[in-house]
Amino acid sequence: MEFKIIKSAIFGNKTQKLLAFFTIFLASMLISSMLNITLGIGDKLAKELRNYGSNIIVLPRGGSLNFDIGAEEFKPLQNEVYLDETYISSIKDIFWRNNVVSFAPFLEGKVTSKNGDEFDIVGTYFDKKIALEDEDFFTGIKTLYPFWKIEGDWIEDDSANSVLIGESLAKERGLKPSDTITINEKTLKIEGVVHEGENADYKVIMPLKLANELLNKSGKISWIEVSALTIPEDDLSVKARRNIDTLNAIEHDKWYCSAYVGSIAYQIEEEYKDASAKALMKTSEGESQIVKKIQSLMGIVSILALIAASIGISSLMASEIHRRKKEIGLLKALGANNVSIYLLFLFESLIVALFAGVIGAFFGYAVSILMAFFIFSHSVAISWIIMPITISFALLIAVIGSLMPIKNVINLLPAEVLYERK
Repeated sequence: MEFKIIKSAIFGNKTQKLLAFFTIFLASMLISSMLNITLGIGDKLAKELRNYGSNIIVLPRGGSLNFDIGAEEFKPLQNEVYLDETYISSIKDIFWRNNVVSFAPFLEGKVTSKNGDEFDIVGTYFDKKIALEDEDFFTGIKTLYPFWKIEGDWIEDDSANSVLIGESLAKERGLKPSDTITINEKTLKIEGVVHEGENADYKVIMPLKLANELLNKSGKISWIEVSALTIPEDDLSVKARRNIDTLNAIEHDKWYCSAYVGSIAYQIEEEYKDASAKALMKTSEGESQIVKKIQSLMGIVSILALIAASIGISSLMASEIHRRKKEIGLLKALGANNVSIYLLFLFESLIVALFAGVIGAFFGYAVSILMAFFIFSHSVAISWIIMPITISFALLIAVIGSLMPIKNVINLLPAEVLYERK
């Protein structure tokens, strides 16, 4: 009996049901697209943000250096302490090795040219092949600082006499690509000038091996910059950053097995002998804030869609109850109570919401792919977990929208509607 009533109601007023369908369909499509972008674009955005430098620095244990990275300030050199280049591959031996997208070692020092000019030189990797157990990993400042613009050419890591110089140094001393400078009786050719490299402005940048030779520091490194994909900071990571000893066993395991910038730095420090790894928190926190704000925006849009659709369904349900008030009065006269009548209307809405939610989810996937491509210039994968979430939202819209007009069912009296006294 109930099935026949529901079937008759669904197909009896097609206009109302189509309006309800499109209301929930549009909300489901919006929610599905927002959630898919939120889940799918997070890693893409993190990778894009990683193109703007390092978020972890590895220093010699007990040493400090005089340089700035972003907003992080490091104190002047106090002790002649260096890292050993031999252990550099251990950075890719940690649990989160796949999250380490790039790193570059640096050896810094002052040298004097043949005519008495003093230069700050920095040795590093440009695109160095690191032989790992299961792969060859290429890393260096080409991937660590892709925003650097080179007037001229990059140099190779095995070059014995090629260097880059910073833009300010080139202007100050009137140097340009193809010129030469002499340092420690060694003639070096300037292959390129670095633009938009703030930390390289007054530096002579060369392969690490050449810097080792000029500074007489064979196999030594001053510091290492690491770029790693991380997840946004939360209460657990903040607690660990303040004092890791305050974490209990469960919290420690969860923190250690999560891609927080602090946990990745901690694991690097565990693997790299005599090294101290520090997270550049201002860089990491800035990235986390950007990701969180985008996710919050998507969440607010989804909630607003839920509220707007619920109001629309409520209005449609109220008009449907008014249209069918004689049917409701007859059901009450035959002994049906308010709850059973309300459940009939709710079940009608749930059936419409189910179909609208499924179809809206698929259309939402398509919309998210288009939005990601045109707005973020990236593709986004389909997260199937969003399908049940979207359907649940659609059903929730039907439930909330049907709750508001329930008083209209309760207030209807059989005698009044059947005899048209109201």
